[in-house]
Amino acid sequence: MPGGAEPAGEPHYDVIELLFFAYRAFIGRPDRILSEYGFGRAHHRVLHFVARNPGIRVTDLLDILKITKQSLGRVLKQLIDTGFIDQRPGPADRRQRLLYATDTGQALDHRLSMLQSRQIETALEGLGDDGHALAVRFLTGLAATESREAGPAFDADEEQP
Repeated sequence: MPGGAEPAGEPHYDVIELLFFAYRAFIGRPDRILSEYGFGRAHHRVLHFVARNPGIRVTDLLDILKITKQSLGRVLKQLIDTGFIDQRPGPADRRQRLLYATDTGQALDHRLSMLQSRQIETALEGLGDDGHALAVRFLTGLAATESREAGPAFDADEEQP
């Protein structure tokens, strides 16, 4: 709602609950795979965005993830120390830290992304030809509410509201 106004009528309990269940299903299997490496959801998010954006600056990753520098530092150190991410100095500014997924990191990211993509494809099957576009529009609109209701950065190790 504009300006943080409450929705008219009753809360959308059906959609709220379906989002809870969908999120649980979407992250369940990846969580189990990540736990084999001693990783959690924060590691998954970092690896995903580094793999999708080779050479991303640490400062840009902080902006994308909306997490604290300290939280990113802990997760990033583990991913670097275990060989999933490589950190290199910037070519023009050696103080810049550029991040790249290693072959091992790319392989894990691809495994998790394919698993989740299969889930998405299954869910979209019954929605018709414009199902993908509708899902993208809905999720984009939902994600955009975050910028309208901007809050402080959160700790990646904590599940935040």
